[in-house]
Amino acid sequence: MPHLQDTPPIVLTIAGSDSGGGAGIQADIKAISATGGYACSVITAITSQNTQGVSAIHPVPTEHVASQLDAVFSDLQVIAVKVGMLADADIIRVVAKKIRQYQPQWLVVDPVMVATSGDLLLQRSAIESLKNELIPLADLITPNLPEAAALIGANTPTNEDQMGALIEPLRALQARAVLLKGGHLDQTSDSNDLLVTNHHSELIRSQRVVTTNTHGTGCTLSAAIASYLAQGHRLHKAACLAKQYLTQALTHADELDVGRGHGPVHHFFAGYSHVR
Repeated sequence: MPHLQDTPPIVLTIAGSDSGGGAGIQADIKAISATGGYACSVITAITSQNTQGVSAIHPVPTEHVASQLDAVFSDLQVIAVKVGMLADADIIRVVAKKIRQYQPQWLVVDPVMVATSGDLLLQRSAIESLKNELIPLADLITPNLPEAAALIGANTPTNEDQMGALIEPLRALQARAVLLKGGHLDQTSDSNDLLVTNHHSELIRSQRVVTTNTHGTGCTLSAAIASYLAQGHRLHKAACLAKQYLTQALTHADELDVGRGHGPVHHFFAGYSHVR
């Protein structure tokens, strides 16, 4: 049943900071807040970033990542955790260790590797650590097509048939479920995602929103899923609700005037009004 208490459920985002405010920790906090959760955060890296790209990445020392996690989990009743950018293998191992220690009810892992601008956000040497240490702990992983291909050593799909061929290799990663995001199939009029569990797969369909303001879409979707899971929705329902939320945030994205590159989605479209 959905969360019925007056107090919003607590959702922890573990990710990097985007100084431009469109992706990473900033997007996660906005998405969790807009969808009914209480957001807290652990920052794994500080990026110098805007809508045009990433100019620098500074990983947070592992001991401070660990101390942030201890501070949050020792005091706050975290229901769901969303994991985004982890930067390197040492940070991945620390996060996995703390997840095993504190055992939150839900773990959503967005295997962030490349920014919308094309900048690399995860050291290639860390991909094996992600696969071995963290993904097997996840209730859901949310790769886009290039990320899924990188995880299983395949070519990036260019159509839905090729997308479907990734199902079994992705199951072998041992997460409880996978939401394979099809947004990169931009030659189609739809933007469909494939929800894969141990014994079932299903397309979650939506109309493609035509906009260049797509910065932070992956962060936003996975954070919204974690928020809806924390509120008591089952996985399929949480994924559908998050997809609907993201579609609306993209639909309203052009109402914002942020930066000169790939602008952000409009997280607070529902309560936004111009101040004149």
